[in-house]
Amino acid sequence: MSAPKRVELTFLGQALALRTDASPDYVRKLAKFVEERVAELKRAGVKDPLKALSLAALDITDELFKARDEKTRGAGDVGARLGALVALLDKATLKEPS
Repeated sequence: MSAPKRVELTFLGQALALRTDASPDYVRKLAKFVEERVAELKRAGVKDPLKALSLAALDITDELFKARDEKTRGAGDVGARLGALVALLDKATLKEPS
């Protein structure tokens, strides 16, 4: 595994230096995403920058949790469908004794 890289960026007006295994472009993409969410909240009337950042973090976390739940639910659906298919195949291939 390679050593973490240092990534410097300006995030919400603050200079930050991070050490990460992720690519600098990816980290900047993440920061831009959060900044865009904060900007949306400011345009919607949230004046306090800390409150806007907190609300953006909650909103992004909500999306993450919903996506995880959907993924888990989807995996369960696939498992149930496969189980039903296997049961149908077993039933169709059962031979009555002659």
